[in-house]
Amino acid sequence: MMQPRSRYRKEGALDHDEILSFVEGRYVSAPEAMWRLSEFNLSHKSYIVVRLAVHLPQQQPIVYQDGQEAQAIERAALRKTTLTSWFELNKNDPSVHNISYSDIPQYYVFYKSTINGKKRQRGGQNVIGRLSVVSILDTERCYLRMLLLRRSGAVSFDDILTVNGLRCITFQQACQEYGLLRVEHVICGFGEVEDVPDLWVKHQVSLCEDFVHLYSEQTGPHYALADIEELLTSYNLSLQKLHLTTIDLPASVLERANFDVVEEQAKANSYTMQLNSEQRNVVEILLSAVYNNAADTLKCYFLDGPAGTGKTFVYSTLLHTIRGRDDDVIPVASTGIAATLLIGGRTAHFVFKIPIDLNATSTCNLKPNTKEADM
Repeated sequence: MMQPRSRYRKEGALDHDEILSFVEGRYVSAPEAMWRLSEFNLSHKSYIVVRLAVHLPQQQPIVYQDGQEAQAIERAALRKTTLTSWFELNKNDPSVHNISYSDIPQYYVFYKSTINGKKRQRGGQNVIGRLSVVSILDTERCYLRMLLLRRSGAVSFDDILTVNGLRCITFQQACQEYGLLRVEHVICGFGEVEDVPDLWVKHQVSLCEDFVHLYSEQTGPHYALADIEELLTSYNLSLQKLHLTTIDLPASVLERANFDVVEEQAKANSYTMQLNSEQRNVVEILLSAVYNNAADTLKCYFLDGPAGTGKTFVYSTLLHTIRGRDDDVIPVASTGIAATLLIGGRTAHFVFKIPIDLNATSTCNLKPNTKEADM
């Protein structure tokens, strides 16, 4: 069965829109037509998943329109969530104190995020309560979620914070009192580390070893943290979010870590002294192009000459000079053999993520917010 779309002009002549018919037309096969005419079910759902809210006191999410913030806050103060409804149910019905928050949907019906007090008559075994996932970076909510997965019968947030008659100040402290914050338990159960700064302190020596060797005992940890910062950016994280010391170092730390500035300066001076007049002129022109930001400055040059005339030596002089000034430079060549002639050289396919097999629609697979893109 094909239902094409056609339009008629006022004169009565048929105006068939072929493009519109192709886009909006629909084909219904004979089996599907029979199935729909018989009104058989088009889908089947074996389990019902009830999403359970996880929020801190007076921090439930609010949806509002511009200019109606105050009214939305007033409505939110009166509206119950699945969590506050669970507290109220525990207050009014002591028989449910042995049922956890995640299991309560199996026994009670929720209506518009609240428990209406009506017990399920049947089908409870096919209902799953699911607590919203909370990142360890949202510290207090994450620990509240841990407690809700294990506590039952709580009548308020203060009740959850109370452990053995002692009211804890934070949910993290309550988890600590319950013995839930052993590192191996958190990592195995949630794949998270609850104290990243402590992890950094314990393993700082191992993490900074390479950078201390290249720099010093004082600056090595700074470069290690900057390297970690680069890796975190691809996951939309930062040192600040993990409560680590923020390091203000330029990008491409790994590239710089492979070269010593003082040593590069010495090599640059040595190489420059060995240049002939023509090579020196080329180096000066190229360095001027690198450090001159004027709009009319030429930035693209091609160095041509027979084999053995010192082209690679000119490139090496440029690389040592730029690195000796503590600047970034990435030498790129079209082939691997040519790249090995340059210190720190790489192929264009590697740097720009150019596909090996090229066609008319090929694109570079260089992703934003990555270390390669920053370089």
